[in-house]
Amino acid sequence: MAKTTLAAFHLTNFLKAATKKIVRLCIRSIICILLTSILLIAYANFAATWNSRGRLFSQVKDLPTTEVGLVFGTTDRVNGRDNLYFRYRIDAAIKVWKSGKINTLIVSGDNRSQYYNEPEKMKQALVERGIPSKRIVCDYAGLRTLDSVVRAKEIFGAKSILFISQRFQNERAIYLAKSNGIDAYGFDAQDVATQAGLKTKLREVGARVKMWLDVHILMTRPLHLGDKIKLPE
Repeated sequence: MAKTTLAAFHLTNFLKAATKKIVRLCIRSIICILLTSILLIAYANFAATWNSRGRLFSQVKDLPTTEVGLVFGTTDRVNGRDNLYFRYRIDAAIKVWKSGKINTLIVSGDNRSQYYNEPEKMKQALVERGIPSKRIVCDYAGLRTLDSVVRAKEIFGAKSILFISQRFQNERAIYLAKSNGIDAYGFDAQDVATQAGLKTKLREVGARVKMWLDVHILMTRPLHLGDKIKLPE
């Protein structure tokens, strides 16, 4: 009986010690995962900013001459109200066009249904502001920034591109462009300083992590490619 009790005592102590070790190991693993995640988030966000240095402009007089401008798509209205991201990107595209630094615009965005067509909405807005329809090319498969960037090169044959969007997206687009061998610059549209703007910037933190994973781990390609489309001469 004494031997059984002693054995049970040792087993209990062993299980307690083993449990403590497992708990410590789990805590260390969780801390390592958290630290790695924090470092990845910080690095991915810094990388986009660092790689775009010297390639972003806010004054049209400073812009280099590029083959084509690319306006990233967004809906023109949100909850029944004008979407400021849309309005400011159109305003920026008009400024660039009037500067004479480009002679063709690609409007790239989502075309999920007959009732939701970002490229057509952008083209309509640009034509209404005086840009000739024949100088605007719609990319209906720009489902993501990555898709728009890669398709500009592989589908439309653009060798040098001026991205037109808010600074946060231009930084990410330039990182993607460099990773795909594209000479790219960005013209920064006015930013949105509302609650919606704050939400967008918080989403951007995650978008930059996805950007890094797409380039270095997942080797992500556009969802749709297809036949080449010639830009207007």
